Amino acid sequence: MNRIKDLLPGPLGFGTAPLGNMFRDIPEAEAQATVDAAWNDGIRYFDNAPFYGAGLAELRMGEALADKRREDYVISTKVGRLILDEVEDVSARDLGEKGDVFRHGRPNRIVNDYSESATLRSIEDSLKRLKTDRLDIVWVHDVAQDFYGDEWLAMFESARKGAFKTLDRLRDEGVIKAWGLGVNRVEPIELLLALEGPRPDGFLLAGRYTLLDHERALQRVMPQVAERGLGIVVGGPYSSGALVGGPNFEYAPAKPEIFAKVAAIKKIADRHGVSMKSAGLQFALANPAVAAVIPGASKPGRIAEDRAALDAVVPVDFWRELRAEKLVSAAAPLPGQA
Repeated sequence: MNRIKDLLPGPLGFGTAPLGNMFRDIPEAEAQATVDAAWNDGIRYFDNAPFYGAGLAELRMGEALADKRREDYVISTKVGRLILDEVEDVSARDLGEKGDVFRHGRPNRIVNDYSESATLRSIEDSLKRLKTDRLDIVWVHDVAQDFYGDEWLAMFESARKGAFKTLDRLRDEGVIKAWGLGVNRVEPIELLLALEGPRPDGFLLAGRYTLLDHERALQRVMPQVAERGLGIVVGGPYSSGALVGGPNFEYAPAKPEIFAKVAAIKKIADRHGVSMKSAGLQFALANPAVAAVIPGASKPGRIAEDRAALDAVVPVDFWRELRAEKLVSAAAPLPGQA
């Protein structure tokens, strides 16, 4: 096995969902400038998925990294969704809880398929879009209730028979270095960890280990991942933007209780001179199970903000006050505390 923590070049990576025109139509030059800014900042881990804009994010990433030495960066992508040449009505797509956040992406048809043949085809297609000859990490994408509702266990079983076994074999053969799940829910991770057979190397967990939502992950998956020496890549550390003043939480308009919690955290953060980005990134990385955070960005300036947030010195008293006000779990590891 290749532990995710051993593969990643640093605690800060780049999530490419925004490059798939998530929420808005991003000009090509702006997308490329954002990846250039990440590279110039020293970021060397880039996470992708065919699902992001129906291949658009991978195409943009492939273009931006085309002149870089392959050995200088780590790249991951996902399987479970095939992007076909035929087109479909983007507004009619059933994307689960993500709704139509990629309505500005390419109109190519997306097919959910976790079989062995689809997994192999998806990898080949991603290699072409990314303009690379190999992938470091492959995640099995969104095989969870937020996309499949009551059918999610059936989809998980399909992935167990297909994608899991296929990626396990490709890892053991040296074709890829590692694999795991890329999900927005903790239940699929729990289920896979309990199975005998395929041995994941880690997980990408989006939106479930953040300042705004971490109880379930903290209780149900983080200890197991840490004990096994695997690793969690935290996606969506800003909770779809809600933590840093955005209108969305979980890819949808945030509810009043979320705004109230953000306001309570921000009041304490302002008193201690702490940015909300610093609070979000450093909270996630304080857990020993976490290997990296991958905030998304669609503007070059966001990269510098993320780096500054990661490097900022946050007073221990800030974390103590969050805990005292019950804004973080009493069991959550916090920076600067044992």
